[in-house]
Amino acid sequence: MASSPDDNFQGKDERVLNLRTLAKWRSTARTLTEALPHILRYDQKKVVVKYGGNAMGEDGVAEHFAQDIVLMRQTGIDPVVVHGGGPQIGAMLDRLAIKSHFVDGLRYTDKAAIDVVEMVLTGSVNKQIVAAITAAGGKAVGISGKDGNLIVARKVEKQKKNPQTGLMEAVDLGFVGEPESVNPQVVETIVKADMIAVIAPVGGGHKGETYNINADTVAGAVAGAMKADRLLLLTDVPGVLDKDKNLIEDMSVDRARALIADGTISKGMIPKVETCIQAVEDGVEAAVILDGRVPHVLLIELFTEHGAGTIIRRTSKA
Repeated sequence: MASSPDDNFQGKDERVLNLRTLAKWRSTARTLTEALPHILRYDQKKVVVKYGGNAMGEDGVAEHFAQDIVLMRQTGIDPVVVHGGGPQIGAMLDRLAIKSHFVDGLRYTDKAAIDVVEMVLTGSVNKQIVAAITAAGGKAVGISGKDGNLIVARKVEKQKKNPQTGLMEAVDLGFVGEPESVNPQVVETIVKADMIAVIAPVGGGHKGETYNINADTVAGAVAGAMKADRLLLLTDVPGVLDKDKNLIEDMSVDRARALIADGTISKGMIPKVETCIQAVEDGVEAAVILDGRVPHVLLIELFTEHGAGTIIRRTSKA
């Protein structure tokens, strides 16, 4: 029996669909092939990723981040996550009617506030990230800098000029700290167990006190102590911009210092770049500042020729 015109049309539609599907998978195969040299480049390398609190609340960002971390682990990378949580801390302090203010970007943290900081960072935020990585197929363990003496902290000593007298005066930030020493043994143990460490930026002092530490600072200190291959700081900007607002893709430590000195790098970008400089000087091969809002930006940075954001290393290749 001869086929009907409808049968011919249906067969043609199926062939077109099959060709489109085949083209899609060829594109996927080409992407994997292009990524292969980079996958081999980072095999068994340590990569510390700072995941900011601002990005956690955006739709899809947490899921993409978790997928990237799991894929990194599956390709042979040893990822370590250090997270922030500023917006979440602020929201909880507001709910509890605890007043809070900032001094040059650092949150003044009194005894009431440090209890909330520790609860939010080591509790809800840390466990949300662990759960997201687990849902993506990974195995994660949530810890803080207080666990295993990972981070022994000291009180931040800050001075500020009095606008009336012109004299420098000490500024009390309460329980705001900075790493005095880092012992990465607990992180190395987690990595050797084929799991992903998720670190909350809280440290312990010599007298048992708890300190709130900037997450960028913790990430840089951990990366330096582990002699990581890469430190990746996820932010809400494309990277470091020049005076014409163009992205600087690659720069040396010396150039980074020069751009801070001449004012090109300013405001909140200064401590991020300084963290990168310190990490590189502590033995990290390179540090990268990149936009955490871009879907799968970690994979773009690590597994493509072009990368993403601004890379800072001892000697620039640009």
